[in-house]
Amino acid sequence: MAPTIFREGSFRCFSREEPRLHVHVSHPDGEAKFWLSPELTLATSTGLSPQQLKEAQRLVAVHLEEITHAWHTHFPN
Repeated sequence: MAPTIFREGSFRCFSREEPRLHVHVSHPDGEAKFWLSPELTLATSTGLSPQQLKEAQRLVAVHLEEITHAWHTHFPN
C-alpha cells in the first residue's frame, strides 16, 4: 500500500511512485488524482461527486506543502 500522507474526514491522501509530482485522494465513494506541478490540476477521478472533488482539491491545496515534502521524501530522484 502506498504511504498515507494525511487523513481528513473520509479522505485519505497518498502517492505512488511516478516521475511527475502528484497525489491521490481516496474516499469510500471513489478516488481522484491531482498533478501538483506546475499547478494544482485534476488529472483523473472515478466515483466522486462534484462536491467531493471540490473538497478533495481543497484538502490538497491546504496540505500542499506537506504533500510535496512527503512526495520528495518517499520518492527522491
